[in-house]
Amino acid sequence: MTQEEKDKLDIFIAAALAEDVGEGDHTTLSIISAGKIGEAQLIIKEPGVLAGVEEALAVFDQVDETLDVEVFIEDGQLVRAGDIVMRVHGNIHGILIAERLVLNIMQRMSGIATTTHRIAAALADTHTKVLDTRKTTPLLRFLEKKAVAIGGGVNHRFGLYDMILIKDNHVDYAGGIKPAIEKANQYREHLDKPIAIEVEVRNLNELDEVLEVGQVDRIMLDNFGPDQLREAVIRIGGRFVTEASGGITAETVRQYADAGVDFISIGALTHSVKSLDMSLKAKLVD
Repeated sequence: MTQEEKDKLDIFIAAALAEDVGEGDHTTLSIISAGKIGEAQLIIKEPGVLAGVEEALAVFDQVDETLDVEVFIEDGQLVRAGDIVMRVHGNIHGILIAERLVLNIMQRMSGIATTTHRIAAALADTHTKVLDTRKTTPLLRFLEKKAVAIGGGVNHRFGLYDMILIKDNHVDYAGGIKPAIEKANQYREHLDKPIAIEVEVRNLNELDEVLEVGQVDRIMLDNFGPDQLREAVIRIGGRFVTEASGGITAETVRQYADAGVDFISIGALTHSVKSLDMSLKAKLVD
């Protein structure tokens, strides 16, 4: 984790704790004596791919840096029901304040990593890679995209700032594919950093327009069926990186990969994934 990433995570954790704790954890304050020491274990309740360990450690540290956390399973590893991921020992007040945020982060990230892993496994013997999208939870994109990478996927652009992606609305507002691509290239010439251009096409006629104009790095083939996608890949002939998108699921992803595309983007990796079930359970200390 870079210092910039650490700073971003610390800011997120502070805001999340402020949202949850507010003026204080009145339940714990009323029941548990201050300074009392305890222990808890993070237990997996269903099989999947683990993600979010680094973030959990950061939460425990920010809540109470005296908490001692022992990690047994790392990010990216397959887990089963009953596995113990980590054990935390120290001030019970700190453990209980951190509990929900640790679980929320790890369950969400592990759910994304698990879904991504399942799709990546279906593509293992092809050259096609699965991509995420910008269909993420606001302000959680950095965690959700990290989870995709842990699960074996590839991160697409992180935001509007790191790629020129000409989508259908851009094409319509610009008056067509050709003027949109030409304007994008004129704009790129004046940027002080390298940036890729990708253009989305909705049918084979639009694809032919792109092939005539060129001047892009990647072509997104949106809502193409497998047969139409195969025809599109043949027409492109390896001249541009290809990406399929639009309604592709874990059940249908292999059909699209067999059409020969380089990437398949699936918004469901982050916008509708099921969290992985786990819990943080108290373990009494003599």
